[in-house]
Amino acid sequence: MRFILTYLIGLIFGMGIVLGGMANPAKVLNFFDIAGTWDPSLAFVMGGALGVTALGYRFVLRRPAPRLADVFHLPSLRQIDGRLVGGSAAFGLGWGLAGFCPGGALPAIGTGDPAVLIFTAAMVAGIVGAKVVQARTAARPQQEVTP
Repeated sequence: MRFILTYLIGLIFGMGIVLGGMANPAKVLNFFDIAGTWDPSLAFVMGGALGVTALGYRFVLRRPAPRLADVFHLPSLRQIDGRLVGGSAAFGLGWGLAGFCPGGALPAIGTGDPAVLIFTAAMVAGIVGAKVVQARTAARPQQEVTP
């Protein structure tokens, strides 16, 4: 049951991305081109998504637990650190340079467009690279700092 629901939720998300035009990198890049061929439609897509998410969280988090899990898995970190800033910068650079974010690229893989495939391969390489760096950092012994 969980697999079917996960598939359906992903399908709905992908359809929303495609119908909203966010799988089209030219449309996304035009959003960033304020001095040229600016296209504000991405702001409306993001605003709509934010509204649906806000309502969903208000409704769902009133429950004691999710329907298919024992507990909610919510972020616990509340601080801005180097990992958050670096990850956000990498996301923004990739989005601004390629016109794809992961949510828009994955539904577009089916088009076979080489740009999508290259972006997706680079994204996977970045994820794997980040995991390797994270594992090496965690395995490194902590040095004591003496005043």
